[in-house]
Amino acid sequence: MKSFPITIKPFGKSALLIEWPNKVDESILYDILRFQKHLSLELDASWEFIPVYNSLTLVSQNETLVFNTWRQKLLDLYASSNEHKPADRYLWKLPVCYDLEFAPDLEEVAHKLNLSVEGLVKEHCTHEYIVYGIGFLPGFMYLGGLPKSLETQRKKEPRMKVAKGSVGLAGKQTGIYPQESPGGWNLIGNCPIPMFNVKAEDPCFVSIGDKIKFEAIPRAEYELHKIEGEVGIYKPEKVKLDA
Repeated sequence: MKSFPITIKPFGKSALLIEWPNKVDESILYDILRFQKHLSLELDASWEFIPVYNSLTLVSQNETLVFNTWRQKLLDLYASSNEHKPADRYLWKLPVCYDLEFAPDLEEVAHKLNLSVEGLVKEHCTHEYIVYGIGFLPGFMYLGGLPKSLETQRKKEPRMKVAKGSVGLAGKQTGIYPQESPGGWNLIGNCPIPMFNVKAEDPCFVSIGDKIKFEAIPRAEYELHKIEGEVGIYKPEKVKLDA
């Protein structure tokens, strides 16, 4: 199992920040999740773990941390953690309607990228995207793995209102707005499936380390899945990923 040089920093009185090499890399994310799994078995349930991109934040709910003591303990735990694997990861297939009603920036982005609208949609649906982080809004996934052919700058002036379910492009990332909010990403479609449900036992069914693949659907299928999602009967297709 590959390991990486890590650094550990204090992050307030009750938190620690562990950092891996500063780059977006699936093997680094996998190592973070593996170490998180190891820590969850070694530490008590009062600890909170926040993984994202190339870092893992540990938050203690019960104590003020003595940095030097915990730094060495974490280094020792990392050195002995190779036998553990992270939690199961899944590839989720999510439907997206790319009708222009849901995609106010689709034609403009396609023109900038020298693609046809159909070519942009096909390219967007061809790739699998890694969930590197969840934040900004509850259930907002930061998805890496966007091909260079789809990289585009975020909008110079953000919209004050982006519809729930909007699928956007910005820089090297794509993502879904889980609720209505302001936003500056280029909108190219809409996913009818709720990405966050506060009433559910697991409010966000996707986890960091999972992968997302989009599937283009027609408007009629979008309307059907939207109803299914609202009443809680839609079950996204998922495939277990190999370690």
